Amino acid sequence: MQLSLSLADLVQQRIDDFLDAQTERLAPLGPDCDHLLAATRDFLRGGKRFRAQAVALGFQATRSLSFDAPLSDDAGRVVTAAAALELFHAAALIHDDVIDRSETRRGRPAAHISFANLHREREWGTDANHFGIASAILLGDLLQTWADSLLQEAVNYSTPAAGRRVRAHFDRMRTEVAFGQYFDVLEEQYPTFAETTEQLERATRVLLYKSAKYSVEEPLLIGAALAEATPEVEKALSNYGIPVGVAFQLRDDLMGVFGDSKVTGKPAGGDLAEGKRTVLVTLAREQLSGSVRGVFDDIFGSGELDPEQLEILRRTIVETKAPQKVEEMINKNISLATKHARNTEIAGGAVEQLIALAEKMAYREA
Repeated sequence: MQLSLSLADLVQQRIDDFLDAQTERLAPLGPDCDHLLAATRDFLRGGKRFRAQAVALGFQATRSLSFDAPLSDDAGRVVTAAAALELFHAAALIHDDVIDRSETRRGRPAAHISFANLHREREWGTDANHFGIASAILLGDLLQTWADSLLQEAVNYSTPAAGRRVRAHFDRMRTEVAFGQYFDVLEEQYPTFAETTEQLERATRVLLYKSAKYSVEEPLLIGAALAEATPEVEKALSNYGIPVGVAFQLRDDLMGVFGDSKVTGKPAGGDLAEGKRTVLVTLAREQLSGSVRGVFDDIFGSGELDPEQLEILRRTIVETKAPQKVEEMINKNISLATKHARNTEIAGGAVEQLIALAEKMAYREA
């Protein structure tokens, strides 16, 4: 996908230019801004840019788009909107790491850990961990604000009708992510698993609103709105985007249990230590006998796991064949997405790229 490769570079350049402008504007506030600005640049460098690709393909579902220099007005709007979503995504990850007490992200210290380490290095007073958490929350809030500013730039250079639709999708996305995150936190408060059908419904609700919709569907619709797509095109993109987002998160759940920390950049078995009641875990637990389930529940979600405990949980899940069931669910969702990508409402030039994006998101290794 040459589109995604060139787009990634353009989005990074747009982010860098935006941060350069913010750095200059904030200079009168003094050097104390430097820590937040440096953390922002560090967190926004690299990544797969899946959401940026979705914005571009949402646009291409209606109108052709080229990223050749010099950029057209259409391409400029798409790149700016894509950069806005990357800032929002970074903010969501920073807040998510605080909520989940995750210490690493992409193989490096999470933002709140980096700020806590800075506190210790400078030998400042009070509590280093509290400083780290407070600073990370503020960094996430700052990135959300800047994401809004960037999106508004894309809106300003669109027609009023397109701008209103872009705004509506962006605002809905932000609302859904907040509730999805809350549903995830709420799930951890229940003392026991619910009955399997109900637990699967709750796990799917978390999956859908915390990750699936904002990772694929809403970025597609933002791109489509920039292109002034018809309601029929937006419907086709939603029908494609939701199963891709579901498959994307189901893959993430598998990697959260079986992934190699050197590849994923996260602690091995982190979801098991945190007690994430995912679809994978729910399907596995359903197959366990009473005594085995009791042992599983005693270890699951107990905090930091030693290698032996992690191996027990992983082996137990494998023996239930739940991973195969999740793989089947991923395959079915990608088959459904492929069907909807071939909808006659979607411009032919975008079809194969939509299918390629779906497969890349669903079958990634990290």
